[in-house]
Amino acid sequence: MEFNELITARRSIRKYEGGIGHEDLAEILHAAQQAPSWKNQQTSRCYAVETPETLEDLRAKALPSFNQNSSARAALVVTTFVKDTVGFDNDGRPVNEIGNGWGAYDLGLHDAYLVLAAKNLGYDTLIMGIRDAGVLREKLGIPANEEIMSVIAVGKAAESPAPRPRKAMEEVVRFF
Repeated sequence: MEFNELITARRSIRKYEGGIGHEDLAEILHAAQQAPSWKNQQTSRCYAVETPETLEDLRAKALPSFNQNSSARAALVVTTFVKDTVGFDNDGRPVNEIGNGWGAYDLGLHDAYLVLAAKNLGYDTLIMGIRDAGVLREKLGIPANEEIMSVIAVGKAAESPAPRPRKAMEEVVRFF
């Protein structure tokens, strides 16, 4: 798919007709790894949930009901970043006021690559930030040094929502 078409075609999907095969999910996650990161530290991490039993259990225990419903029949990818690495000097001090925000920034780039790679392969996504991090950490064995950010549903869309309005460029961009 041509890039401009890809970015305008991507939508947050809240109804899926089916999941995704392991090979396609691995290809998407490999593409996400290509995102730039602070000093190439690559602190983004993914926990891909594919098996029906684990998906059902995780949805029921870690997601609120609206996100359970919105992600039904899709695979889930939990994304995290290793804390206190990017944005910190060799003595562990933040290099500026952003601190661990740089890890979140890098993970945002990673997740953008993930959702675009999924769309390019014919899959759709929903990034969910409302989740129970404690349950995710326990069920998936996520170490304490990783910050849990999102749960991303990946699957075949069962709906085709219209594009959402965007603010006028003059409202969000200033040229100098």
